[in-house]
Amino acid sequence: MAQHAVPSAAAPDARPATPVRVPVREILPWAIFAFVLAGVLLYFVGAEQGATSVFGGTWIHEFTHDGRHLLGFPCH
Repeated sequence: MAQHAVPSAAAPDARPATPVRVPVREILPWAIFAFVLAGVLLYFVGAEQGATSVFGGTWIHEFTHDGRHLLGFPCH
């Protein structure tokens, strides 16, 4: 007798898949971390130059220079 790839409804181990619930309190710290990290990266790529410069020198500007042009930020 041939066996089917899909178990029948009468099979004892055929249970419907139940979704896993993840509490918000477990996601919230990671969401805040991702938001802060994205903000810091956006600041360094988009605004760390000229009058808004927090760090002295031009090394951050030179390090993120190509990323600025790739993302459409003017820098000259």
